[in-house]
Amino acid sequence: MCLFSYFAVLCRKIVPFKLADIGEGIKEVNVKEWYVNVGDHVKQFDSICQVQSDKASVTITSRYDGVISKLYYEVDDVAQVGDPLVDIETDKDTEETHRPDESDDSSSSSSSSSEDEKSQPQVLKQKVLATPAVRKIAMENSIKLSDVAGTGKDGRVLKEDIMRHIQGGAPPAATPVATPTPVAVPTPAAVPAPTPARISPIPVVPAVSIPIGKDKTEPIKGVRKAMVKSMTEANSVPLFGYCDEIDVTKLVFLRESAKAVTAATGMKFSYMPFIIKATSMALHQFPILNASVDKECENITYLAAHNIGIAMDTIEGLIVPNVKNVQSLSVYEIAAELNRLHALGLEGKLSTADMTGGTFSLSNIGAIGGTYAKPVVLPPQVAIGALGKFQVLPRFDEEGNVKKTHIMNVSWSADHRVIEGATMARFSNVWKAYLENPATMTIHLR
Repeated sequence: MCLFSYFAVLCRKIVPFKLADIGEGIKEVNVKEWYVNVGDHVKQFDSICQVQSDKASVTITSRYDGVISKLYYEVDDVAQVGDPLVDIETDKDTEETHRPDESDDSSSSSSSSSEDEKSQPQVLKQKVLATPAVRKIAMENSIKLSDVAGTGKDGRVLKEDIMRHIQGGAPPAATPVATPTPVAVPTPAAVPAPTPARISPIPVVPAVSIPIGKDKTEPIKGVRKAMVKSMTEANSVPLFGYCDEIDVTKLVFLRESAKAVTAATGMKFSYMPFIIKATSMALHQFPILNASVDKECENITYLAAHNIGIAMDTIEGLIVPNVKNVQSLSVYEIAAELNRLHALGLEGKLSTADMTGGTFSLSNIGAIGGTYAKPVVLPPQVAIGALGKFQVLPRFDEEGNVKKTHIMNVSWSADHRVIEGATMARFSNVWKAYLENPATMTIHLR
């Protein structure tokens, strides 16, 4: 070993990079995705991994310059706050000591005098692009992502690619069969084919990853662990339920006009932005519903901001991110924020800020099916609404004539310790009036 290399080794120091406190009282997280491998060179603020707590997804970044010498966890392992995530071999002269690492990105092989590099397989490491949800499906089915042909952008592995791999890949090409010599056969009289009966399509649901004939036990963690905690707490709250039917015919026409205006932007424009705005406007008249109570229910706090949470069904479980300060947003701005939250929710990348601070919640269960539900209030909030599916049904108009009407059902739940049934009914009536005559919303917009 030359004198320079000797001093270079002396300058190196292996530092355990520990999982720091990420706030909100979080004690443990699930490792969802590694952005580095052993032998990779990292700099300060480079992404190390993505972790999922019971509240949100967080990207962990490096505090050191150096080379990754050890990963302490596999994907989906549970890491405790304060325990090491990786070991990083640092040095005082990154330019000189770690210059060989830059050749790792090259396709040509080169020798190295480092004993650590000799102990590692000399293969080209390439990160497989996939979302945490896709990685979870692959892990549950014991599939290596590197074995799956990705059809997404830049070779990203999609859920469809995983399912195709499970089913054995693309069907083989049909084997050519010798065509027999045609034989003249009398043509029978044409018989009209019977009209096939219309069959309702079967809803597509995520594939079950449990092998047939085998039991499977796994710990409850991540988002589902948060559900255990929040729903157990919610069960201690006495609830009052109230249901109603909304004529959303005018809202349907208004939304079609809005879609035409926003089509050029590529934004998905659903009914939810109007529903959320109507909720905020009704909350102005009933501030007690935009409030929180302490655990002993001795104090109630009337909240100025309308941070309206939207329940989302994801592969990780139920999450409820919220749109902040709805009272100050336009319908268009609400739609843009919903698009952002939905995209991050599907990838499991919602931040802690997106998931906390909600003051009132809505669950659009009708997007999946059903007309009525029994939503559970999320303490310390005091009310929640569940929206049924939109249906076209016959209804009588003011002259007694039957007409085609777009109907949506709503189910409200409220903390009956502080909310009277009459308050919930009056709030619902105001909210209903806005949605049945959405033009009136423009008069009171703030």
